[in-house]
Amino acid sequence: MMNSKRFWRRRSRLTRISRFAGFLCVFLGCAPAALAGVPDWLHTAAQQPLPEYPKDTVAVVLLSEQVTTVKNNGEIETLYRQAYKILRPEGRRYGKALVYFDNETRLTYLKAWCIPANGNEYEVKEKDAIETSLFQESFFSDTKYKVLQIPAADPGNVVGYEYVQKRRPFVLQDQWSFQEYIPVRRARFTLRLPSGWEYDSYWAHYPGKTAQDLGSNQFVWEIENVPPVLVERRMPPFRAVAGRLAVNFYPRDGGSGVRPQGSWRNVGTWYAGLVASSRQTTPEIKQKVAELTANAKTPIEKMKALAAFLQRDIRYVAIEIGIGGFQPHPAGSVFANRYGDCKDKVTLLSGMLQEIGIESYYVLIHTDRGVVLPDFPTAGTFNHMILAIRLPASVDASSLYAVMNHPKLGKLLFFDPTDSYTPFGYLPATLQDNYGLLVGPEGGESVELPLLPAVCNRLLRTAQFSLSPNGALSGKVQEVRSGGPATYERAQFLKATGTDRRKIIEDFLNTFLPGFTLTAATIGNLDRFDDNLTLDYSFVVDHYAKTAGDLLVVRPRVLGEKTSDLLEIKQRHYPVEFPEATLQTDTFEIALPAGYVVDDVPSPMHVANGFAEYSSKVEVNGNLLRYSRSYEIKKVIVPMQDLDELKTFFRQIATDERASAVLRRANP
Repeated sequence: MMNSKRFWRRRSRLTRISRFAGFLCVFLGCAPAALAGVPDWLHTAAQQPLPEYPKDTVAVVLLSEQVTTVKNNGEIETLYRQAYKILRPEGRRYGKALVYFDNETRLTYLKAWCIPANGNEYEVKEKDAIETSLFQESFFSDTKYKVLQIPAADPGNVVGYEYVQKRRPFVLQDQWSFQEYIPVRRARFTLRLPSGWEYDSYWAHYPGKTAQDLGSNQFVWEIENVPPVLVERRMPPFRAVAGRLAVNFYPRDGGSGVRPQGSWRNVGTWYAGLVASSRQTTPEIKQKVAELTANAKTPIEKMKALAAFLQRDIRYVAIEIGIGGFQPHPAGSVFANRYGDCKDKVTLLSGMLQEIGIESYYVLIHTDRGVVLPDFPTAGTFNHMILAIRLPASVDASSLYAVMNHPKLGKLLFFDPTDSYTPFGYLPATLQDNYGLLVGPEGGESVELPLLPAVCNRLLRTAQFSLSPNGALSGKVQEVRSGGPATYERAQFLKATGTDRRKIIEDFLNTFLPGFTLTAATIGNLDRFDDNLTLDYSFVVDHYAKTAGDLLVVRPRVLGEKTSDLLEIKQRHYPVEFPEATLQTDTFEIALPAGYVVDDVPSPMHVANGFAEYSSKVEVNGNLLRYSRSYEIKKVIVPMQDLDELKTFFRQIATDERASAVLRRANP
């Protein structure tokens, strides 16, 4: 994925290196703190009365302040202040300041303090910080970090820090993220604009509040008692639920060199200028296109050949310095080096498609559903790029699922060349039912990417079992997976080797069959990403059926779990988000032991609503007991008003999954 842009780097990157920062402080040591005067703003924050919080609250943000000063030349200086009161030992992790800087964002000031409940106050300065870089095997950036450990971050104590950054932004916008995983007592955002400048604002996931006009073109927003974002299973991503404020600012007369957001069209036009010459091909690229498509008979076959090359032969490596977080490298450079990040891969594929007469367009998107908001144009929310391929009118698109009918451009196929496991014609799950910016011929346009139908994401599990008179069960299971279920499982197996692959199957079986023995296992089409993934395995488990005199009690649903207890809590705060729409079926045949007949079977079940459907039944044919069921998720977001219905849905599935059939010995 490409850089998540410098607007959001502070939050996302700091979270990712917090543990690493702790490691550095432990092993490298932190400079001793000096006794010093704590600033008035921190004393004031520490003295304010606090409401009563739940007992498990680890810390509270006493003050979160951001002061953004915009200069006439577009340069921005921002002062950040953060104060915490530590309430529990787990809250010690808030006792460090992690601040990024790079070639475009300079750190000009950093200092932190501690106010113990008893004892002397402490101060630590920028010279006491540890400087580090965040490098991964596939990522290089000019971003560095200052990690400043605050002493005595213990329960009952108050810690705080402030720092100043200066930056020359690529777009004139700032965003204020005021909601955290812990409560926020007070948050404040101040905007200082040059004379003659204006702003517009947008609130997300929080009730809007009008700014107070301080005069001299200064404005302040202040809110109190912001509740924490509570972590819940299958909740939307943090940034899809956390409150934030975004402001665009610009000279009233337009000003030369200013790039206002204003509309998605403007954002797209700005980005189109960055990539105008990137897709130009080279003789080497032209030759490779001819080679890859030489045996392809149809346009789709040609597109698939080029797409596979980008997925398999162009290694993911991101080198993002300065504007490199936005601007792709030239196609020729990506091809020659055989590596690039998402926007580089998209650029090369787009250029190669041009060589076979296929138009395509950049699509900026976020890899978490719900982060990009269609009614707020901004370049600062995206962290990924994919391609919209314009399909010729003559192409039969029936086998391609990630297609949108555009009113002007016709059929557009969305494709992610960065995802190595997702077949051509599909989309990774989190990109579905998500909003992106289509950079088309007329500028930018917010588009909603399709949610692939459930039938595209299939899990078909069939099995033949034999049951012995003493309750032992043995048999063979066949699984066929496509779409999302194939992608997840394939990635898991490809990352494992040898006996670790066998362990993946064993871990799955152990959930349902304690004491089993796996006797055989094979995986099919593991490296053929365009084909269904198949899995065949056999096992034996003693005492699967429970004996009671002349009776055997057996659970027809041998494997697989569709129910969930995620709603069995006192209160749910956020919608439920499923990864994708999916259709999953199980068919299990159990051969009865000689001399036994079926005395009782579970009743059929069918439950359906607007977002899901489930049905099951047990049939008896001679000495075979046949259990079959179907589970379908139709929508990926279940809103709060439908959660009671979802809870009932899961409870009914749980009843079916626990149900047993009773076998009786015919001639005792």
